[in-house]
Amino acid sequence: MFEIRRYTAEKESEWNMFVARSKNGTFLFNRGYMDYHSNRFNDHSLMFYLDGRLYALMPAHEDGELFCTHRGLTYGGLVMDSKTTAAQTVLLFRELNDYLRHEGFCHVLYKCVPWIYHQMAAEEDLYAMTSVCNARLVSRDLGIAIIQRNTIRWERVRRRALKRAQETGIAVARSNDYAGFWKVLTENLAQKYDSKPVHTLQEIELLNSRFPYNIVLYTAQKDGEILAGMVLYVSNQVSRAQYSSASPLGKQLGAIDCIYDQVINHDYRDLPYFEFGTSALNNSNAINESLIFQKEGFGGRGICFDIYEWDI
Repeated sequence: MFEIRRYTAEKESEWNMFVARSKNGTFLFNRGYMDYHSNRFNDHSLMFYLDGRLYALMPAHEDGELFCTHRGLTYGGLVMDSKTTAAQTVLLFRELNDYLRHEGFCHVLYKCVPWIYHQMAAEEDLYAMTSVCNARLVSRDLGIAIIQRNTIRWERVRRRALKRAQETGIAVARSNDYAGFWKVLTENLAQKYDSKPVHTLQEIELLNSRFPYNIVLYTAQKDGEILAGMVLYVSNQVSRAQYSSASPLGKQLGAIDCIYDQVINHDYRDLPYFEFGTSALNNSNAINESLIFQKEGFGGRGICFDIYEWDI
């Protein structure tokens, strides 16, 4: 029998220590990251204890009768360590359903941690929720990633853009000028997609101050002007392009290609995977074909970001 406790701030240290040693968790599950937008979500994260020992975590929030894991994060679900077993995970999901039913929930929305973020095999939750909960797949976003041990040559259009940028003398370097890049990013998103960055400038600066080794900004500049930039989210397995954008001149000169070359082929070459993020069109399951084409041009290929649901 599991003891299921709702997370409280007094458990922050214990929670974060488990995330750090987990087999499928990243810094996104650290409370210092999760709680930056706590005002937007009614947190209902859970901690599972077995024989007095913390066995697993579930970052989550509630929305009426809906239990979500977790709309405010790129991925979510059950956070496990190396001691997790299939049989115990099946039991955990049975008892999770009992807990949720007792708490008045009627429906569950469950995001999965994509396999590239796993430090060892970690799909016991997928088996358990389908076999115990009759979970059904309701959403599948297509992400693009590179497996660094088996890379694909860049497409000709990308190689030409990189050469053009290098010949122009564009300089790529790490930077702390989030304000300068956010101006480029915000203007580009507004013009091209009529949208805004998920994070405000103040939020991304706050998160960078809390996770300076996990959240890293690169800029491409010429004559002191930021032509392009990229915010990387760096975990044990993956460097992810959380944001990337270029000014009109930057696009013309291939500035973003210079950044991709630096982070993929040099600075983060030793990490197993580089991930470009998903490419959904207007928050739908339809893909943005031009954006996918660009990412595939760098040698990326598809991985899935899945969301399941079930009724209590």
